[in-house]
Amino acid sequence: QVQLVESGGGLVQAEGSLRLSCAASGLTFSSYGMGWFRQAPGQEREFAAAVSRDGTTAYADSVKGRFTISRDNAKKTVYLQMNSLKPEDTAVYYCAADSTWFLRTAQRESAEYDYWGQGTQVTVSS
Repeated sequence: QVQLVESGGGLVQAEGSLRLSCAASGLTFSSYGMGWFRQAPGQEREFAAAVSRDGTTAYADSVKGRFTISRDNAKKTVYLQMNSLKPEDTAVYYCAADSTWFLRTAQRESAEYDYWGQGTQVTVSS
């Protein structure tokens, strides 16, 4: 079965950095677009970043210039490098896999994703 396992979350001070990883198994990783979403307490899940099958990226305006998404197809892993973290980045971060036919689609819509990880908590203190 398909599994997406996130790691790398934790507690960090404002302006600090974290790198999240999401290891995939049970799927042909290179055939999937990958995304990171986040959900803060009492709020809806929101898009953070996505990377297409061919490496095209997309970012939410709130993280653009601070977060970088990347993928390593050989390791079946997607990463989210988060720099200059702010307290408002505090959330549970989820990775997701999109079985798109299109090479360049970096999907922003959560409903388009087929598989989800269990999430990893990121807490940014002020």
